[in-house]
Amino acid sequence: MKKQFKAESKKLLDLMINSIYTNKEIFLRELISNASDAIDKLNYRALTDKKLKINRDDFKIKIEVNKDKRQLIIRDNGCGMSKEELENNLGTIARSGSLDFKLLNKESKDLNIIGQFGVGFYSAFMVSDKIIVESKPIDDSAHVWTSSGADGYTITDGTQENVGTTITLTIKSDTEEENYSEYLDINKIRQIIKKYSDYIRYPIVMDIGHKQLKEGSKDEYEDIISEETINSMIPLWKKDKKEIKEEEYQNFYHEKFFDYENSIRTIHSFVEGKCSYYTLLYIPGHAPYDFYTKEYEKGLELYSNGVLIMDKCADLLPDYFSFVRGLVDSDDLSLNISRELLQHDHQLQLIAKNIEKKIKHELEDMLENDREAYEKFFKDFGMQLKFGIYNNFGLNKDTLKDLIIFYSAKKKKMITLKEYVEDLVENQDKIYYACGETVDKIDLLPQVERVKDKYDILYLTEYTDEFTVQALVEYEGKTFTNVCAENVELDSEKEKEEIQKENEKYKDTLKVMKDTLKEVVEDVKFTNRLKTHPVCLTTEGPVSMEMEKVLSVMPNENKIKAKAIMEINANHPIANKIKSLTGEDLNNYAKILYAQARLIEGLTIDNPTEISSLICDIIAK
Repeated sequence: MKKQFKAESKKLLDLMINSIYTNKEIFLRELISNASDAIDKLNYRALTDKKLKINRDDFKIKIEVNKDKRQLIIRDNGCGMSKEELENNLGTIARSGSLDFKLLNKESKDLNIIGQFGVGFYSAFMVSDKIIVESKPIDDSAHVWTSSGADGYTITDGTQENVGTTITLTIKSDTEEENYSEYLDINKIRQIIKKYSDYIRYPIVMDIGHKQLKEGSKDEYEDIISEETINSMIPLWKKDKKEIKEEEYQNFYHEKFFDYENSIRTIHSFVEGKCSYYTLLYIPGHAPYDFYTKEYEKGLELYSNGVLIMDKCADLLPDYFSFVRGLVDSDDLSLNISRELLQHDHQLQLIAKNIEKKIKHELEDMLENDREAYEKFFKDFGMQLKFGIYNNFGLNKDTLKDLIIFYSAKKKKMITLKEYVEDLVENQDKIYYACGETVDKIDLLPQVERVKDKYDILYLTEYTDEFTVQALVEYEGKTFTNVCAENVELDSEKEKEEIQKENEKYKDTLKVMKDTLKEVVEDVKFTNRLKTHPVCLTTEGPVSMEMEKVLSVMPNENKIKAKAIMEINANHPIANKIKSLTGEDLNNYAKILYAQARLIEGLTIDNPTEISSLICDIIAK
């Protein structure tokens, strides 16, 4: 006689099948986890009941495929279910025998029962028209539970002789939208097992066909069926670190994360406390091709007791450490009804905070003890660390400031901010920097020449760099100062007075030049900041010429411009020439000098034809 589900509700079952689970293939994960629970229960019972004799070496979960009948079969030799248990566990939606068992045996620390909600079983209806469950407990006969969905179920006497449970799924026919036949493909089943259930503690086996030469024959083959274990069972991360060779770590990394290069660091740890968990993290040796694109997805694999819950749990990594690959495994996670998301995020936040500290410590260790490796790492991922500094209004700058490195003009190598500050000259209260496309181009900037004679300069070559130092504002009380800024002061009091007099004396000449360039500069003046170069552009305000270049290529209607000041070397012959000019000649020289200054900065010229003609006219005179 067909019975109705006690939850009475086609609507509820439809919800479970169509809404709770977002990925159909996890049905096999759920059924395998249930099978593992059943074996755990039998194993625990044998520990407490000395009369019960079992051979633990025989424990296994077997997967069979019958393509002709469109059947997928999952067998286990666990505790089995009585007729009453079939009624209670499968006839009542959201009733969990595993949860009851855990509550009854909560004293046992070694008991790792995964199932809690009792709905995972019903996920099988996503891919099957009919489910048959035949189960035999140790001290009772077998019974068969059969259902085709929300219409109800029947329970009849069974014939199974061995203790355990056999679940037979009749896989749905294919539709235009869904290829259900893939769940009858041995390779697909193997793939799903490896993905979600690779670390179930019991062997998951399948009968795999092979061809081999017939004995005594050179060209005749015969089909051989052998039972093959699909899963690894013991996770690498749960092994003792002392027993794991570096080669094992790297092999796991290559296979799991499909990287052809070795990682440069491995972080393997176990944390015990309110939320206990294992971590196995890798810092890659190179950036993936899509790392700096929108398509890249950060996140760590998240396991609960060896069962994959999420492919990429983004909440476990801050954006600035998004390059890290690896996994977290915890038995203490609060899972929701679909075992896909977390009910409470405080556990995840705790794990994420500890992981962040671990990664930072590992990077600091690499920076201090293996500088060559760190510089290689920074070349690929340094931009992400810098982004982390100026993102969110500098919220994480204190976490990351000691991990960034820049090229030092003085030491001619990459150094940390701490190393720069440790080598300050007497009374130096600023950290000087200059921006450009390459170290060589920055080194040729007119503004760099004189500053470099007295102070070290950090050369910033990536578009994120200046945004980074502006977000930092200062380091150990030393403010960051762009050598191309107008307010850089290197002159003595006497030199300041002399240049001020010079600018005052020729203010009319400078005003003519400023008026000629009024659309592009804020001011024109003589300066002592240059040694051999005739002219340069400096800026006032927060936007430098380099930042203008970066911002100009961004999709923004309101183009942000730097407030440029053209400074002319008061000690260069060109200054004397300018002082002697008037009228149109002075206007033309102003245009040429401005164009020259822009070229030196690596900027384009808006009117190259006009400038070329002016230069030719001057040469021809």
